[in-house]
Amino acid sequence: MGKLTDLLQLAQERGQALGLPYAGALTPTEASQVWQLAPGAKLVDVRTRAELDWVGRIPDAVEIEWNQYPGGTPNPNFLPQLKRQVDREAVVLFLCRSGARSDQAARAATAAGYNACYNVLEGFEGDKDANEQRNKVGGWRQAGLPWYQS
Repeated sequence: MGKLTDLLQLAQERGQALGLPYAGALTPTEASQVWQLAPGAKLVDVRTRAELDWVGRIPDAVEIEWNQYPGGTPNPNFLPQLKRQVDREAVVLFLCRSGARSDQAARAATAAGYNACYNVLEGFEGDKDANEQRNKVGGWRQAGLPWYQS
């Protein structure tokens, strides 16, 4: 359990430094390790169905849109869907394209009673590079973590 404890402590310290209202923040590699090490942990991918279909999916992730496609309107069923699929006592890792929507999801889940919410920094595609393109700087895919094209 030492490795898991160290990763969660690092994430919590990072979260405190960033002033986050939830448990903490993890890099994609750290999140993958926590997901593997923490019993019952869930990775919740909050990207839209279109992003999942066109950009790629993470095997065994729970997929719940934060914003709906098309239009980008907030998913009014996000919390009920989360409650049906993820135990409140689980370590919950939220991921989106770049880390912004997953931050919002972690905030909402924490407010709804989930006590171990973590944001996956950099998201699936990472930050934009100098040419305004993603998938070149940071992110789940760039880290070489498991994903597939559907």
